[in-house]
Amino acid sequence: MTDLFENPLGLDGFEFIEFCAPEKGVLEPAFEAMGFERIAQHRSKDVHLWRQGEINLIANYEPRSPAAYFAAEHGPSACGMAFRVKDAAKAYAEAIARGAEPVESKTGVMELRIPAIRGIGGAFIYLVDRYGDNLSIYDIDFVYLPGVDRHPVGAGFKLIDHLTHNVYGGRMAHWAAFYERVFNFREIRYFDIKGEYTGLTSRAMTAPDGKIRIPLNEEGKAGGGQIEEYLREYNGEGIQHIALICDDLITCIDKLKAGGVPLMDAPPATYYEMLEDRLPGHGEPTEELQKRGILLDGSTENDDPRLLLQIFAQPRIGPVFFEFIQRKKDEGFGEGNFTALFKSIEADQVKRGAVASKEDA
Repeated sequence: MTDLFENPLGLDGFEFIEFCAPEKGVLEPAFEAMGFERIAQHRSKDVHLWRQGEINLIANYEPRSPAAYFAAEHGPSACGMAFRVKDAAKAYAEAIARGAEPVESKTGVMELRIPAIRGIGGAFIYLVDRYGDNLSIYDIDFVYLPGVDRHPVGAGFKLIDHLTHNVYGGRMAHWAAFYERVFNFREIRYFDIKGEYTGLTSRAMTAPDGKIRIPLNEEGKAGGGQIEEYLREYNGEGIQHIALICDDLITCIDKLKAGGVPLMDAPPATYYEMLEDRLPGHGEPTEELQKRGILLDGSTENDDPRLLLQIFAQPRIGPVFFEFIQRKKDEGFGEGNFTALFKSIEADQVKRGAVASKEDA
């Protein structure tokens, strides 16, 4: 894929997401239910590699490591992420020159001294290179489990499509500037979403390679909504959700349901009754989408459907959750579904008493 614009650090997609928890038994069932398999064990640390397609998830339980301290503060969470780059040393030097804060990563996820900088909520952003015939970091730092498939198909998800941050009020501009200054991200979408009781604003940032996309969410002016609830439960800013992409979302969701993945409540029937008016000639099997609660967004103008199918899981790793998507030429984030999704989460908050309904006010 050709870079969209100048790529000073040589970014080339997500390499892995690192997770932590105060104790085992939270991450593993969540990963397994989504079709991930544990394929390798770190040579000297209590760190495990889970994989599906080209998606790498790291479970880090190493005592007295940055992950352990992160888990003590935030509970089960995503404590780091790695960007693949063409040359890690050069990318690190450029990031520091652009004002990034260096962190010592030798006690982090890898035995190798992988360069890293500090990101959202103190989480690490690792810079990893692996090109040509060179061994990957996993070949060096991990031992593959006997007889394991090193590239399991799992439920059918192939790549990390995007990853969303929740930030404190007034901090969205700070983090947008961070990604712009250090990596040359650009803002490609801006949303101002209002529910019945609360709201949020979101700025979707994309990297020069077009493969790393990071929307930033901030609580709306009314306050008391889902972003504030996340920040309270998480004890700070951080990664809210990770979106995984596939080629056949209907089949993948059936596999997730068979695996016991709890999905968010489906939108009301009227959502599907209005699909043809909103997206005339979309060509998708509406009844099959409705059975599974899959949302549909995009455009069908000029007889050229550009569609995004998406659905969200309920949080299983603290307040962190996963999104599952299929793109059919649409490169958005489901803008047309944002309000419907926001209101469904808000309704759940009202049900749980996290937000007072108008009747209770």
